[in-house]
Amino acid sequence: MTKQAFFSFSLLLFFLCHGTTTLAQPAQAPALPASAPLTQPPTTSSPASNVDITKILQGAGEFTILIRLLKRTAVADQIKGQLKKSNNGFTLFAPTDTAFSNLRSGTLNSLNDEDKIRLIQFHTLPSFYSLSNFETVSNPVRTQAGDSTPGEYPLNVTSMGNQVNISTGVVNASVSGTVYSDNRLAVYRVDKVLLPMDLFVAKTPIAAPAPAPTKPKAKKKKAAASPKAEDDTPKAAESPKAASTSTSTGTGTSTSNSIPTVVDSGAVSPKKHGIMVLSVGVTVLIAAFSM
Repeated sequence: MTKQAFFSFSLLLFFLCHGTTTLAQPAQAPALPASAPLTQPPTTSSPASNVDITKILQGAGEFTILIRLLKRTAVADQIKGQLKKSNNGFTLFAPTDTAFSNLRSGTLNSLNDEDKIRLIQFHTLPSFYSLSNFETVSNPVRTQAGDSTPGEYPLNVTSMGNQVNISTGVVNASVSGTVYSDNRLAVYRVDKVLLPMDLFVAKTPIAAPAPAPTKPKAKKKKAAASPKAEDDTPKAAESPKAASTSTSTGTGTSTSNSIPTVVDSGAVSPKKHGIMVLSVGVTVLIAAFSM
């Protein structure tokens, strides 16, 4: 009886100890799946009203100078406002701090406030472009700096495979990665600051048009000179010899083309004298016969 009671007590003690050990052991946590490394920022579908371009750049780092310019020129607020109003989306080419530091000393300081606004607007496109869209884009691409005219502040974008190149006419830059993309806003990292020709290339001054050649004034045609008008010009005094040679002996008219000039010298020419003598003789002869 004593052995049976001892055996029952030992068996009860064994069960009690085994149950206490089992209850005291913690349950194992389920294993978490391994996360794949991100090759580019995830595509999100956040509402446009919640998008803040400066916070996106702050989260990415290395865009301190660009953030300061976006705030100072109010382009950041412009992007946010247009994302709310337009369905076209927006694209920003974001130069890194290294890209700004590679600029020639004094480049930014040489720009006034309006030029700085144009510079940042030149980095923004008023439409959403994925990397694949650049393969079929029509150049020049319209920027915010060019308003509605693509030819103003021209920006050319070409794509070959995974390489996207940007040409401004002053610099050639490349897209080095995607900072953010949500099918409404795309932010691409570029290795150079995009310098537009309109700000960094001296424009050739337009020469003033040459004055039109003046036409020579037409000379007024003089009316045919009247004999009176010809007589108004002083003439040199003619000698008696010249007057006699220029006068016809028979009619007293000039043989030259000039106007006849009658010279009254008071002397009777020999011919006239003979005629007078003859007439006197005839008269005397008639008177003699009549007697």
